[in-house]
Amino acid sequence: MEIDISKNHGILTLSFNRAEKKNAITAAMYQQLAEALKDAEIDPAIRAILFAGSAQAFTAGNDLEDFLKNPPNSKDAPVFQFLWEISHASKPIVAAVAGVAVGIGTTMLLHCDLVYAADNAKFSMPFSQLGLCPEAASSLLLPHISGYQRAAEKLLLGEAFSAEEAHQMGFVNRILTVEELLPFAIKQAAKLAALPATSIRVTKQLMKKNRVVATEVQMAAEIEHFAAMLTAPEAKEAFTAFFEKRKPDFSQFG
Repeated sequence: MEIDISKNHGILTLSFNRAEKKNAITAAMYQQLAEALKDAEIDPAIRAILFAGSAQAFTAGNDLEDFLKNPPNSKDAPVFQFLWEISHASKPIVAAVAGVAVGIGTTMLLHCDLVYAADNAKFSMPFSQLGLCPEAASSLLLPHISGYQRAAEKLLLGEAFSAEEAHQMGFVNRILTVEELLPFAIKQAAKLAALPATSIRVTKQLMKKNRVVATEVQMAAEIEHFAAMLTAPEAKEAFTAFFEKRKPDFSQFG
């Protein structure tokens, strides 16, 4: 299975398990994740959710070959189902991030409650470099969390940045060694699972209450733009250049 799903002591653990592709996510994997989160929402035995990857890759983001074969051109696409579920989850979500966290590998963290990163973590949101726009309501949430200028630098330039910078930006709680990361994240998830479920659920709901509608509206706007831009000349040039292993030339586009 490319998504390892386990339940233990009230914790649902969702682990990316596609090491040969740096845990790049396919449509089928998004569907698995969406369904697992949907099931967790109604399962009283699940009291916390943990996302993890490998020591070298949380996830490299979308599998581009699969992405182009199965483009997310409607709100019912598996990737958008996943984003809806993670953004509306009432139960606490913990993420343990080591290695690369590209695109949605970074933006999904904005919907998590506790994010722990290994010192080798490398984040990036290269949407502009692919001729696309942000997703997961990151164009709303990242400026809210990190401030406009810091968010603009990451979303406009799309360049990679370190765990230390992610911590300074406010969406990573703590940096640990690769060896310490997963045990610590599991311990934190276990603390959440041991607390009164209603208290945790209501506290999360109250903290996120004022952003729920705005997040939905922003995500819908991003989906509309994303779908249109996916078939535009700039994106075609970006993807062609990627597969041809060359630098894209956007100078021909206005």
